[in-house]
Amino acid sequence: MSVDPSSKPRNETEHERLDRQLMELLQGFRVATTGVQVLFAFLLTVPFSRGWSGVDGTGKALFYVALFGAALASICFIAPVFQHRILFQLNKKPLLIRRANRFGILGAFALALSITASTTLIVQTLAVDAAAVGTALAVLALCGWAWFVQPYLTRLSAARRAEPEEDS
Repeated sequence: MSVDPSSKPRNETEHERLDRQLMELLQGFRVATTGVQVLFAFLLTVPFSRGWSGVDGTGKALFYVALFGAALASICFIAPVFQHRILFQLNKKPLLIRRANRFGILGAFALALSITASTTLIVQTLAVDAAAVGTALAVLALCGWAWFVQPYLTRLSAARRAEPEEDS
């Protein structure tokens, strides 16, 4: 019978743990940043496309939400890299990790908003408004579940298991 790897200690120093955590965060940001950059680049071309003049007020509002969300997500996913460079060798890794985690969560919210608005804008131009609303709800629900709700529920479950049992 094998031992659960989560119950084994890593045998790493505090410094090694902080290095690992920072590298894991920055690697995650590399993945997210690529997707945000592609979306942002697409959004920057939309007003110059042939069909832009046919986009109504709701479509333009969706576009601005998508554009702002992509810009905010880009800022949030890139910020930890520059902060790491500026605060390099000042023994601020715990602070950098906390900030990077917060930036990552805020960036994910902004990205979910941008993806939802972008997808809704496209569906709105191709189909009826009901399809656009359904698309928006579905995309937002998927992002919300996969990125926030499911990990939060897992975190709550892990915290409950970690609580010491009270004596009766």
